[in-house]
Amino acid sequence: MAQSQLSLTKPEIDQFHADGYVLRKALFSPEEVERLNAVVNTDPAIREATYGLADASGATTELALWNSLGDDMFAAIARSARIVESLEAVLGGEVAFYHSKLTLKRPKVGGSWDWHQDYGYWYRNGYLFPHMASVFIALDPSRKENGCLQVLKGSHHLGRIEHGVNQGQVGADMVRVEAAMEKMELVYAEMDPGDALFFHGNTLHASSANTSDRTRNVLLCCYNRADNAPVFDRPNNGHTKIEALEDERVMDYADRPLDAERPFAKAAVDA
Repeated sequence: MAQSQLSLTKPEIDQFHADGYVLRKALFSPEEVERLNAVVNTDPAIREATYGLADASGATTELALWNSLGDDMFAAIARSARIVESLEAVLGGEVAFYHSKLTLKRPKVGGSWDWHQDYGYWYRNGYLFPHMASVFIALDPSRKENGCLQVLKGSHHLGRIEHGVNQGQVGADMVRVEAAMEKMELVYAEMDPGDALFFHGNTLHASSANTSDRTRNVLLCCYNRADNAPVFDRPNNGHTKIEALEDERVMDYADRPLDAERPFAKAAVDA
């Protein structure tokens, strides 16, 4: 398969290693985003699988999570060469699919997420090395007022920070986070639909509540380097080898329904 023309460039890969994240504008087309939103808004399987997690104030963000690849649009996105090849470059080897999830912040009521590292809880699932990363794909305009992602630039260099449970969320030790904030830049990752933020599993990130009158819906696809299989056998652990899908074939899956038997799961924290 020819290399994707949409994969991260060498300067973008260097930025990922330096900063712990890199933003790629318009990684997905308006047509691809429109189809994803149609599934999110109308598919009964998503509706039934969605559940809420409350923040410290009681405000709730809705989530749906799965750790297997089906034969639908979500799987096509997760397998797309533009993502897979980019992650192989930044993680230094073949990658495996861990899980995907939707985070849905409803207008005026969508909650916040505490500062955390994804590896802060993935570590507990038995992944020995932090050779893990996520791709945050905006399905709506993502702005400060509706709770866009915030990242602490360069924080992946801190290594794994201890995490504890707060109101059902898993958050990083705030003494460490506050000390890091004195030395590192806080970046509001404002995004348009179709933009994608690639970020390292140890990058500290958070998001505020949605105080606007519009939704902030996001698809997150999460990955692990293929030589870093979990050492614990747990139901929610994912480690599926990927055969990359040519970018131009993603829309071939646009009209395929979600598998009614898709196994959904639950997560303790999200963005």
